Amino acid sequence: MIAKLALENGIVFTGESFGGSGETAGEIVFNTSMIGYQEILTDPSYCGQIVTMTYPHIGNYGVNPEDVESAKPQVAGFVVREYSKFYSNFRATESLGDYLKRNDIVGIENIDTRRLTRIIRTTGAMNAVISTTDLDDKSLVVKAKKFPSMSGLDLAKVVTTKNQYKYSSNGKDDTEKGFRVVAYDYGIKTNILRKLHERHCDVTVVPASLPAEEVLKLNPDGVFLSNGPGDPAAVTYAIENVKKLIGRKPIFGICLGHQILALAAGAKTYKLKFGHRGANHPVKNLLNETVEVTSHNHGFAVDPGSLPSDYEVTHIDLNDNVLEGFRHRSLPLFCVQYHPEASPGPHDSDYLFDNFMSIMETKTALTHTQTSVAAK
Repeated sequence: MIAKLALENGIVFTGESFGGSGETAGEIVFNTSMIGYQEILTDPSYCGQIVTMTYPHIGNYGVNPEDVESAKPQVAGFVVREYSKFYSNFRATESLGDYLKRNDIVGIENIDTRRLTRIIRTTGAMNAVISTTDLDDKSLVVKAKKFPSMSGLDLAKVVTTKNQYKYSSNGKDDTEKGFRVVAYDYGIKTNILRKLHERHCDVTVVPASLPAEEVLKLNPDGVFLSNGPGDPAAVTYAIENVKKLIGRKPIFGICLGHQILALAAGAKTYKLKFGHRGANHPVKNLLNETVEVTSHNHGFAVDPGSLPSDYEVTHIDLNDNVLEGFRHRSLPLFCVQYHPEASPGPHDSDYLFDNFMSIMETKTALTHTQTSVAAK
């Protein structure tokens, strides 16, 4: 079946559809990962975006029910050079095409993804439309132009959990006794929860808009701020809640959580030209002068010059010097822009979860000491 991809700048690609049929719109971006398409498709941070894979051959190992980052695909659409109709992997349960079709995700193949990627790099991320029903170029370009810009969009409210819940790895209440962590769900990835659970954390996941006062009533040892989609500056309720938590509980943020923490601290964010999306970005840890191979998915970034003086930059991207991490100089608070749970490297950034355990342990020990002194 013929499908068309139209960019808001007037360029139109003609290809073939795979997966769902119909029409979809969103901000078109590209991801440079060679593998991991299932994790990419199900990452809530891609809500509202059409993802283009730069690696030319996608779908060859199929899809399985284990390697998902959320309950369903979150992307608005999917673009590949060549979709592999035949797949081979002992864990696979269905083809990528059938998976997309079952979840009504429109895909397009047999287009020049190299050219498309160069357009996005040169012009910047922009809106696009994929359609199998409307094949009129002018009509599709108009639709792309009318679609809302990602700037100013609060998409955390779209993907967040509606109800508070306890995370367990097998659906049962198997949480071991450990640190109590409240995780704000701005679009949280399952593997983040796995990483916390592996460290014996008792994790309670809460909606993005839960007031800070309610979080404190849960008496957590630490608060985690998750990844998520959209413009961080638009998630005003989250910024205000995090302001109330700074200095009161240890905080660890990833991706959108990193940006929200920066805004709560008084810093500013801005939109990148075409974003960072891939599993091969080199990031320098300024604290120990090492380089980590990291996974990224962000279209916004924090302005390092806007950070207050009581914060320090801890990580930078070696491709373009974009800020990738910071911490408070005295409070138990730190965050990174990239995804340490995504296993690039493959374990280069695991230490960040251990750091979170350490600051919770230190804070808990200090609280117990203060309580004992007060009792005497």
